Amino acid sequence: MLLPRPDSFVRGDGALALTERTGIVAPAELMPTAAWLQGALRPATGLPLATGVIDETGGTIELSLDRALGAEAYRLSVHPTAVRIAGGDPAGVFYGCQSLLQLLPSEIFRRATVPGVEWSIPAVTLRDSPRFTWRGVMLDVARHFLPKHDVLRFIDLMAMHKLNVLHVHLTDDQGWRIEIRAYPRLTEISSWRKESQVGAGAERPGDGRPHGGFYTQDDIREIVAYAAERHITVVPEIEMPGHVQAVLAAYPEFGVTGKPIDVGTRWGIIDDVANAEDRTVQFFCDVLDEVAGLFPSRFVHVGGDECPREQWTADPRTQELMRERGIERESDVQTWFMARIGEHLSRLGKRMMGWDEILEGTIPAGSVVSSWRGLQGAITAARKGYDVVSCPTDYAYLDFRQSDGPDEPIPVAIPLTLERAYEFEPVPAELSPEQATHVLGGQANIWTEHMDSARVVDFFAFPRLCAVAEVLWTIGERNFPEFADRLTEHLKRLDAVGVEYRHLSGPEPWQTRPGIPGRPTSMDDWQRLTAELVAGIRDE
Repeated sequence: MLLPRPDSFVRGDGALALTERTGIVAPAELMPTAAWLQGALRPATGLPLATGVIDETGGTIELSLDRALGAEAYRLSVHPTAVRIAGGDPAGVFYGCQSLLQLLPSEIFRRATVPGVEWSIPAVTLRDSPRFTWRGVMLDVARHFLPKHDVLRFIDLMAMHKLNVLHVHLTDDQGWRIEIRAYPRLTEISSWRKESQVGAGAERPGDGRPHGGFYTQDDIREIVAYAAERHITVVPEIEMPGHVQAVLAAYPEFGVTGKPIDVGTRWGIIDDVANAEDRTVQFFCDVLDEVAGLFPSRFVHVGGDECPREQWTADPRTQELMRERGIERESDVQTWFMARIGEHLSRLGKRMMGWDEILEGTIPAGSVVSSWRGLQGAITAARKGYDVVSCPTDYAYLDFRQSDGPDEPIPVAIPLTLERAYEFEPVPAELSPEQATHVLGGQANIWTEHMDSARVVDFFAFPRLCAVAEVLWTIGERNFPEFADRLTEHLKRLDAVGVEYRHLSGPEPWQTRPGIPGRPTSMDDWQRLTAELVAGIRDE
């Protein structure tokens, strides 16, 4: 019935009916959660569900803390006269409330009063706790901007599935999405592009339509606070030293050539990269100063992926700087660059995160690696004592096509089916138990080159994100047929919320993109490519 599946679930006798006399009681520390639960239950039921008032004749929902349960864990029991939710901390109580909602009819997720529904909660006793502390989603708002309203909605969907980290990809070649007051041209110029490529492949045309948007610092504060109320940490990503074409459109002096350039309109890896001047490093440090002040997260992601080195090789000034600094290889220019950034983040009290390319050089102590090119990055990093978040392309990239069917919109890479997403295992089998403790958890990555609206994000994210959420939360063996049975009921909840997910039978006609080619490949070819890409980080 519940998704993610809890540790234990025992049915009892009878049910509790919500009535006009039902109230919610909680200690002061849990009143924010009580208010959230009240707001979640009121719209569809039309019931007042007053807080702080006990009327035993109407049933009571009691929230409490039991520190012995542990972080994020909870215990939920439903009897004909009371619901009791105890959590090891406020997050655990919140997750107990999420499970309570799923015990009610799916109409509870609608936003207006639904007549004719019997609002009863079956008698159950369940205990639950998460497997991983990092249960995340990376949302790319750089390729296609998502307005604040859609980000807040996505946060609610994450909370519904007990996900707790939103890694937001704020900058890339095709756009800069965050206000930096020290560098106003980043939003004046870099936040929009002239058009967007339609489809995958170098020969694909542009749509001729300007695209853009950015979050003000007040927007960011609101997003962070909204997420925190739902026990979700927002981790910002500022790309460097590659994927910076949007930066160079506003400030070309930070590029290798110094020539004016437009914000990127094409997908793929762009040759233009940041130069290795001290002033360029200082620019990124200045940006990170403002970012660090907006995001309480201990982690700041700085990219470090897909950085071409041809411009550094051909540039006399870069070669001069390499000689001055005793750098022999162009790949070590990036190592030098990221070390400086890591030192600055450490001074700010933050931990640097980067994609697994950063393992191709020496990285600062305390860095966290996002292992995306398979799990070789996770293996190498954990063996070296670095913490890891697993997000391998072949299990966790939700922009990949969802089947071999001809109707899949703009099909990219291998088929990443719902069942395959459910097979995602964040801890590589090659690690010892001690090394495995460095795997903080995992996340799904949603890259939006081919997702130009929130409804398209819905299609690619769900229901595969439901599968990933269970992988990251549920302890114990997994059984896909049993998960699929529960998912059938869960999809009714997504219907009530208004999520335009991909139906198990395939895309609806309006979800297809006929005539726009993608870039599909076979599993064998993908695995060969991945092996080539990670050759520089193998630790044998």
